[in-house]
Amino acid sequence: MPLDSGVRPRRSVLYMPGSNARALEKAKSLAADGLIFDLEDAVAPAAKDEARDRVARAVREGGYGGREIIVRVNALNTEWAVNDLAATAASGPDAILLPKVNGAAPVNQALTILDEADGPSQPALWCMMETPLAMLHAEEIAASSPRISCLVMGTSDLAKDLHARHTPDRGAFLTSMGLCLLAARAHGLAILDGVHLDLDDADGFREQCRHGADLGFDGKTLIHPKTITDANEIFAPSAADVSEAHRTIAAYENAVREGRGVAVLDGRLVETLHVENARRVVATAGAIEGLDSAAATP
Repeated sequence: MPLDSGVRPRRSVLYMPGSNARALEKAKSLAADGLIFDLEDAVAPAAKDEARDRVARAVREGGYGGREIIVRVNALNTEWAVNDLAATAASGPDAILLPKVNGAAPVNQALTILDEADGPSQPALWCMMETPLAMLHAEEIAASSPRISCLVMGTSDLAKDLHARHTPDRGAFLTSMGLCLLAARAHGLAILDGVHLDLDDADGFREQCRHGADLGFDGKTLIHPKTITDANEIFAPSAADVSEAHRTIAAYENAVREGRGVAVLDGRLVETLHVENARRVVATAGAIEGLDSAAATP
């Protein structure tokens, strides 16, 4: 399935420090579905300007196969934000990730700056959901512009503001995650789970991926390449899922041909809602296959 099919895999989206030329080059060989070139947290204040130029050059030169390229700019209340947005728009990434989005106002401010910039295209906007205000205004943010395509959980910053602890069950974040999931799905947006900070806890990472997938997240943001494989596996439809989806679609289509509005498959009722979900599974699997093929030939 081609990558322009309307379904974009986002199982694994890796943060890459924008100040690190070696990391930006290495990213071309990584199996992540998306790459976030970070100008914010990963870059020291003294290196902001150099990192901006390096990231803009990397985006322009390309070579990342079919991977989705996103640039996280500095927050709009910083001295670097306007130049970040202008330079990023001119380089032509797939999306720009805005940090510290607390409502519709920052989105509108960023769009004004981008519209005034001389860029080859209009990149989508992604929004970091990482503050209590963002949680309370999640629906407002999701609805603020048709340019928004994805919400990204920032659970590390959120934990700081909530005075919360990171626990295996992630109980402190369930309300926030639920609010953001509802807002994203209500407005047809993708949504990514936050990072897992303990790189030595492989079992905990996999469990957190399973938890996010069960809740409905499209994928996970990552901070190290060694976690890509697990995220890709857990957030992808399994072979059994895809087979079951094809059987569900076939059973329903056969029922429709016979003039029936519902079908029965293995003793279970199959209605249109099950078929819609089955088609999403099949489309996702096809899009992953297409991305893997494109990434193999950068």
